[in-house]
Amino acid sequence: MSNARRIARLFKPYRGRLFVVLALIALSAIISLISPFLLRRILDDAIPQQNKAELTLLVAGMIAVSITTGALGVAQTWLSNVVGQRVMHDLRSAVYRHLQRLSLAFFTRTRTGEVQSRIANDIGGVQNVVTSTATSIVSNVTTVFAVIIAMFALDWQLAAFSLALLPFFVWLTRRVGQERKRITTARQSRLADMSSLVEESLSVSGILLGKTMGRGEELATRFTDESRELADLEVRSRMAGRWRMASVQMSFAVMPALVYWFAGQTSAISIGTVVAFTTLQTRLLFPIQSLLSVGVDVQTSGALFARIFEYLDLPVEVNEGDTELHDVRGAVRFENVTFGYDPDGPPTLADVDIDVPAGAYVAIVGETGSGKTTLGYLVSRLYDAQAGRVTIDGVDVRDLTFGSLTPRLTGDLPLPRVDP
Repeated sequence: MSNARRIARLFKPYRGRLFVVLALIALSAIISLISPFLLRRILDDAIPQQNKAELTLLVAGMIAVSITTGALGVAQTWLSNVVGQRVMHDLRSAVYRHLQRLSLAFFTRTRTGEVQSRIANDIGGVQNVVTSTATSIVSNVTTVFAVIIAMFALDWQLAAFSLALLPFFVWLTRRVGQERKRITTARQSRLADMSSLVEESLSVSGILLGKTMGRGEELATRFTDESRELADLEVRSRMAGRWRMASVQMSFAVMPALVYWFAGQTSAISIGTVVAFTTLQTRLLFPIQSLLSVGVDVQTSGALFARIFEYLDLPVEVNEGDTELHDVRGAVRFENVTFGYDPDGPPTLADVDIDVPAGAYVAIVGETGSGKTTLGYLVSRLYDAQAGRVTIDGVDVRDLTFGSLTPRLTGDLPLPRVDP
């Protein structure tokens, strides 16, 4: 499934509220188009004919349009932010819950700072896109289409002249977005490295190791280098395509002047039409400029969503069974159990058979790395045996629910203690 479809699925539970948001956006866009036509009537009819009653009515209409669109905008912004924050909550919860289901093996081979960075930096980085960008896109697209229709309704020649450069602007913006997406991927990876370094070096154990081994200066130099690279990436991200976007903004600024020039070539276009048209043109240029910028943000956020979905796609290696264990006696048995932390390396445990009767205490003696702690891991299903099976009261632990393996929470009798 593509990332775009997965992102769309995040909004599915809130489609009712999204429909209301879209309705408010469409209504606001339609109402806002009334003002230019009222302005044309003022300039072509009411003022030249000194019709004060009509002038008052038209001005009152323009004021009413402004108040109505402002109120609709507030309502739409509030509702879209509510939906966006709910989606952010669902995304954070989904990632956290999925991480909770992963085996201990994932956390032993993954830096703690990396996990924290995915939750804090990556999910935080898409917040603006989720909470406001989606509705901003819809709002701006609706406004653009409505304004284009109104522009052709005013004068098709001026409309065709004004819209000639739009395809070039769209192509230019896509190029900028692709460049920022590549930079964002590198930047988020660097953020994860910094988070991991801080987590490892500024914890109690990290400080003890740094001070006793004389690594303080080395760690400080490493952090400085990481920070410098992150700062360089941030500058590159913000400056990517800046000259291209500046050219677009400059073109938008000179378009009204060109419209005046074009209208001056013919006497068939009234002053009211030209002023109303440039008013509409201004309302068109700002949404288009916003869409171009949003397009860059959306492409940039694609790198963040890819990193988030990468965690959500991690396979769950230890799946919960469906058997509840009642009246626990506490008999534990290892039957020909083989297990290794590295699938390609020698096993930590090989063909182990241990029978621990209910209520018994068994001492496991061995040197460091011989697998004493691993036995406890397999009983509690932090890992699963690669061969053989571990049973509690004759039931394979892989068939048990996780609740059955936590007697302190279920109120059952404690399992036999395996002491080193």
